[in-house]
Amino acid sequence: MLGQGRHTALALMSLLLLLWHEATPIEVPQDPKIQQDLKQPPTIVKQSVKDYIVDPRDNIIIECEAKGNPVPSFSWRRNGKFFNIGKDPRVTMRKRSGTLEIGFRSGGRPEDYEGEYQCFTSNDFGAALSNKILLRVSKAPLWPKEVLEPVVVTEGSPLVLPCNPPPGLPPPFTFWMNSAMTPIPQDKRVSMGLNGDLYFSNVVAQDAHTDYSCNARFLFTHTIQQKNPFTLKVLTKEPYNDTSYNATDPYGGRKVAESTPTFLSPSGSESSKMVLRDEQLLLECIAAGLPTPTIKWFKKGGDLPGHKVKFENFNKTLKIISVSEEDAGEYVCMANSHLGSIRHSISVQVKAAPYWLDKPTDLVLAPDENGRLVCRANGNPKPTIQWLINGQPIDSSPLNPSRQVLGDTIIFRSVQMGSSAVYQCNASNQHGYLLANAFVSILDMPPRMLGPKNQLIKVIENNRTFLDCPFFGSPLPELRWFKNGQGSGLDGGQYRVYINGTLEIKRARAEDEGTYTCVANSILGKAENQVRLEVKEQTRIVKFPEHQSAIRGSTARFNCKVKSDPSLPVTVTWTKDDKFLYLGWRLRKDDESLTIPNVNEGDEGTYTCTVKSEIDEDSASARLTVLEEASLNPSVSSALPPDRPDPPMDLDLSDPAARSVRLTWIPGNDHRSTITEFLVEFEEDRWEPGRWQNLSTYPGDLNSVILQLAPFVNYQFRVIAINSVGQSQPSSPSPRYKTSGAAPDVIPRGLRGWGSKKDNMEITWEPLLDLERNGQNLHYNVWWRRKDVGEEWSNMTTEGSKHIIHNTETYVPYEIKVQARNEFGPGPESNMVIGYSGEDKPTDAPTDLRVSKVDSTKANIHWKSVDPNSVQGEFKEYRLYYCRESSLVPGLMVSKENKTKGFYSTTPQPSSILSDLVPYSKYKMFIVVANSRFEGPPSNSVEFSTKEGVPDAPRFFRINRRSFDTIYLEWDKPLEPNGILTGYQLKYQTVNGSRVGRQQLETFLPNMTDFTLRLPDRSTRYKFLLSALTQVGAGEVYAEESPHFTNEAYIDQVDIATQGWFIGLMCAIALIILILLIVCFIKRSRGGKYPVRDKKDLPLDSVDQKDQDGSFDYQNGSSVPDRNENENRSLESSDEDNKPLQGSQTSLDGNVKESDDSLVDYGEGGDGQFNEDGSFIGQYTVKKDKDETEGNESSEATSPVNAIYSLA
Repeated sequence: MLGQGRHTALALMSLLLLLWHEATPIEVPQDPKIQQDLKQPPTIVKQSVKDYIVDPRDNIIIECEAKGNPVPSFSWRRNGKFFNIGKDPRVTMRKRSGTLEIGFRSGGRPEDYEGEYQCFTSNDFGAALSNKILLRVSKAPLWPKEVLEPVVVTEGSPLVLPCNPPPGLPPPFTFWMNSAMTPIPQDKRVSMGLNGDLYFSNVVAQDAHTDYSCNARFLFTHTIQQKNPFTLKVLTKEPYNDTSYNATDPYGGRKVAESTPTFLSPSGSESSKMVLRDEQLLLECIAAGLPTPTIKWFKKGGDLPGHKVKFENFNKTLKIISVSEEDAGEYVCMANSHLGSIRHSISVQVKAAPYWLDKPTDLVLAPDENGRLVCRANGNPKPTIQWLINGQPIDSSPLNPSRQVLGDTIIFRSVQMGSSAVYQCNASNQHGYLLANAFVSILDMPPRMLGPKNQLIKVIENNRTFLDCPFFGSPLPELRWFKNGQGSGLDGGQYRVYINGTLEIKRARAEDEGTYTCVANSILGKAENQVRLEVKEQTRIVKFPEHQSAIRGSTARFNCKVKSDPSLPVTVTWTKDDKFLYLGWRLRKDDESLTIPNVNEGDEGTYTCTVKSEIDEDSASARLTVLEEASLNPSVSSALPPDRPDPPMDLDLSDPAARSVRLTWIPGNDHRSTITEFLVEFEEDRWEPGRWQNLSTYPGDLNSVILQLAPFVNYQFRVIAINSVGQSQPSSPSPRYKTSGAAPDVIPRGLRGWGSKKDNMEITWEPLLDLERNGQNLHYNVWWRRKDVGEEWSNMTTEGSKHIIHNTETYVPYEIKVQARNEFGPGPESNMVIGYSGEDKPTDAPTDLRVSKVDSTKANIHWKSVDPNSVQGEFKEYRLYYCRESSLVPGLMVSKENKTKGFYSTTPQPSSILSDLVPYSKYKMFIVVANSRFEGPPSNSVEFSTKEGVPDAPRFFRINRRSFDTIYLEWDKPLEPNGILTGYQLKYQTVNGSRVGRQQLETFLPNMTDFTLRLPDRSTRYKFLLSALTQVGAGEVYAEESPHFTNEAYIDQVDIATQGWFIGLMCAIALIILILLIVCFIKRSRGGKYPVRDKKDLPLDSVDQKDQDGSFDYQNGSSVPDRNENENRSLESSDEDNKPLQGSQTSLDGNVKESDDSLVDYGEGGDGQFNEDGSFIGQYTVKKDKDETEGNESSEATSPVNAIYSLA
């Protein structure tokens, strides 16, 4: 009954909250005048961290700063008791602040001030609290003195060298080094654990050292302390040689007993770990064994979050940077080697210190208004909420009828002056706490104006105008505008009043001039301010400067006639090429023009006239081209090639409408090529300022067009002229034109609904383009409802392009639609689209999987389908997993590759054909049902064997010719015999061009892989067809043709040489040649003496002339006989005269070389001798030195002529 009553009270309270009208909290402006007079409770703006560790060498500073009006005072509690600062000379508090400074120049120990501190700050309107600051002094204790005995371990055994660093504050950073201050190398075998110990999965002889030292580095003191070093001795069963070590064989070939993996850390098969949300999770598994095991990590029931998980310390440590609740679960590390594997399961629990869901914020209310403070926090376990007021439990405070505490919410009704206070919300559980201060300030302030008084605003006619009237008051005043002190208030039509007091005049006209008064009213009074509005005529150039060409030395004049409001003074300035134009003594400027006398090349450029008033400006440009005198000749001008047109000028906007405006311009010079087209571009300053975009194109004979525009865009335009040569430069921009806003016209595109989790549905769409927004405050209305259940539409509004529906059933259809809206209203609704919530793993497995009609390469498969509701998603396919387990051919190894094949079928008992199987093999398979994201449980497994088939082609087939009449054939077994090989068959036939001979057949046993074929005709080519055989038949054919052998010609020549008739013929020819040579040599030797008697009286010329055949030609006196005459003389001489000199040699090319006994030698006065009868006997005398200089001539001893001569 009591429980029922409590539920009824809560339900009634919920109803009252729904019916209760809550005032919008007052936002106090940051105006200095307001802040100066505003009375507010204190607010803490700066404080030290909760867990505060300080350096003992420095002074201690504990921060606490606050603001408020009046200025708050400060006090402190230490360990829950009042801390009397005045009694401790070492403690001081900063002025106008609560920050404590504790100094130790006069002595004292920082450790004496350790404890829990809390700052209190208060003024007349309440008190605020800081967090409880736990102050601790950093410690760097020394390592305990200890004598470490040498560690003796057998080679191959595991080892742990403990570190046990002293407990510092904060904990030290540990690392291992040797005596040379070099880090101990770490790898897969040797590594340091999270506790600082050094782990050896197995010890090798090289680990024997005397200086394994653990070091602790303390961050605050920047000191490193070193533990006494370990001495490690390694016992080996066989002698160890340092030079034999290598990474692949660390034991140097010695036999060391292998061991299965075991865990060094953690111990056992299971352990647990608790980690807090947002902290770092570190899981460690270090294994021993020989060879060194490898570590792998898994998570039961799911995958490791790849974007968060990191593996460190050679895969021995799993690290998750920022833990969340979904990281809880069971993690498994597996140590594996070829001797086996072991597993360790670590159960990870994720708890959470309190964290904010809805943090309370300051509340400013006017008298008699309603409000509430909300303090929502979450954690694991669920935190408890405690409310305090001015630092005291709210339960012990005086009863306040206007305040009601409902769990995590405090309701205020009809608050009154004097009830201002600071409320504290404390959310705590066993892992931590949160403390938030939020003041409730009851403020009554008469209306006051914050802007300048009697402001004068001048605006241009037809422009959108805003008149500001900032104001404040508590309660919030009501503001109204009046014109010229008359009327019932301005709102509606072309006027619009914003909540901040600004008055918008959508299009200012002359009749809108006058004095506007804004009046702020509340129950505490009223305040008013005036704004005087003057509407001015637009300043514009009515006579523009025009592009012109001027002869050098002539005068150029640019017009710039201005029309402006008579009451606005204007200034006219000129620039050249965007730089200020200095007039000097030559240039002249008046109110309507610029004159340039005596034009020269330096005057060429673009001149811009700019006219400015205090509220607007206008400009126009023109280009001056300086020409030689001949350039004005029409015939010369017509001969110039066409060029790009000049940019259009004088852009003007008229006929404004909600979504259109008329744009008019003056075309520039077309430069001898007719303008065919104008391109109008626009730029807007809201979404992509500075980026010009194409709006539309128009024919070249138009210069005034109506532009169709989008709402709520501040446009400016420019025009580009186009002729056959190309585009002109863009014109100067037009004045800006701002279209009024409107509701969106476009339906968001790409609407779809899909589930990213099994219990949600994400509704997504493409956001509107910037120019499709049509106004500010664009957001989207989304509707959804379950399909075919008749429920009402649910809806929500969002600024993004996605909405997630949570707690849905798995894979159910929804009807969804979307609509864009802005501050001007809603746009059109989209068509209804069907979306689906998320998918889950199918629950049922297909049953009764079986096969039938199995042949060598395919099998019929059958199964019973699952219930469609068990798919829990969009049915995609039945997915068959099959694997070739082995071959039925003895000794044939196969790779077990898992393959899949999908079948789409909705019949109760589907069947299909599984093809592309390997014959004569054993297969194993199972089938699952799959949706778009998941697969269901597997069906029963089925094993079957395929029948024998025909084999594949032989692995290779080579043809070699080892002799003139045989061919050697060689091949290898097929890669896939597809059965038991029974042999091979070889078909071959002769090939002669397109003609083939009769096919012949040879068969071989399965163990034969070569064959020698004798050729009846050596020049015959063959085509061979080789295939392997099983009981089923012949397999794939390997075809080859015998190649053309390059040594056939050589073989034929050798064959001819072995014939008897050929040998006899060659011998006869050789004998005849020998006889002829002997006869020739004998005949020559008989007439070998040179006939000098007939010519001995002829003088020799100083230079002997040679004939072309290499003989010498002798001359009578100084005259040179004709060549023909010499030739006739040589023909008439005797045969002996024409023979070469005795002793000369015939060269290899048939030319006769100079004789050793030539007349040249003797004609030059040598030692030659003559007989009594005057005959020449130089061939028997010793030669001159010329023999030594002519190294290319043969000696007499080797001359064949001399040899034959001696025989004669």
